[in-house]
Amino acid sequence: MKHIMLGYANNAALPGVTPEDTRKLTHMNLAFGVIKDGLLDMSGMTNWDCIQNFRVWNPELKLVLSVGGWGAGGFSNMAMTEEGRRAFADSCLEVVERNNLDGIDIDWEYPCSPLAEIDYDPKDKENYTLMLQALRDVLGEDRIVSVAVGAGEYFVEGTEMDKVGQICNYVQLMTYDMRSGFTHQAGHHASLGLTKGDTTNTSTRGIVELFHEAGVPYEKLVVGAAFYSRQFDGVPNVNNGMLQTAETIGYYGPEYGQIEAFRIAGGYTEYWDEDAEAHYLWNGSTFLSFESPEAIRRKCLYVKEKGLLGIMYWEHGCDPERVLLDAMYEAMNA
Repeated sequence: MKHIMLGYANNAALPGVTPEDTRKLTHMNLAFGVIKDGLLDMSGMTNWDCIQNFRVWNPELKLVLSVGGWGAGGFSNMAMTEEGRRAFADSCLEVVERNNLDGIDIDWEYPCSPLAEIDYDPKDKENYTLMLQALRDVLGEDRIVSVAVGAGEYFVEGTEMDKVGQICNYVQLMTYDMRSGFTHQAGHHASLGLTKGDTTNTSTRGIVELFHEAGVPYEKLVVGAAFYSRQFDGVPNVNNGMLQTAETIGYYGPEYGQIEAFRIAGGYTEYWDEDAEAHYLWNGSTFLSFESPEAIRRKCLYVKEKGLLGIMYWEHGCDPERVLLDAMYEAMNA
């Protein structure tokens, strides 16, 4: 089975992409196009010209435009009617053809949900499917239609993943932020397994099974890796802070390229959780969950052993020295 290795690169990261980067990846998701007045809007992609080089450096690299992202609205209103879905799909086709792209990735966070404070409606469940079908009809079978999905039961409940799995080339599980800005419980946000005593479903293995049981074939699932951390402050000094209630929610912490300086400056000790197969930092009051090269390696081994399609990460600019990217490349090609 040929596995894919996919990186999200936002607009700010595009100028820093190197020839070597493009040759290590099979797919790159360019983030983000958004929806404006029901159509695809590309005004935020100011570094778009960079992608011309990517084609030269690696003609085999699949370049996919990702639409949406956290807090990006317009999906629910656009998808409410057949006319709206078709107009959006047509606007996507125009961008794909003009820029010689390989497809469209939809990152709607989240159908039927008010979490991101964007437009939503109970009809999103069916309309999500219909929107993706409209994209498939317009883009054709030879182009990529993919989705990035939230790693939790809320996403399964708000969608028809069995139908989505049939329409899309693959489903990207955002197996990060599983502990994030919505919880005060300190713990791993992107781990492969569950830490001892954790009764939640905050593990990559658990989310894979959740979406598979919802109807998505294993061979269409892509797991996610985080190139950034989640930080919890004001954590009781019990069990190295693990599963303790923090004063703060798990906010966006240092990116991987900043971890070492953060560790030294804050007097942190690095720990390995064998049950979760993940590293974390702890200094007596602050808990930092992050992905290490070893954690990435184990996720890659899991992908291959489980027969999943591949692995992806958010986000390219967070790993300036390519430590995690190299670990991922080596593990996937071992």
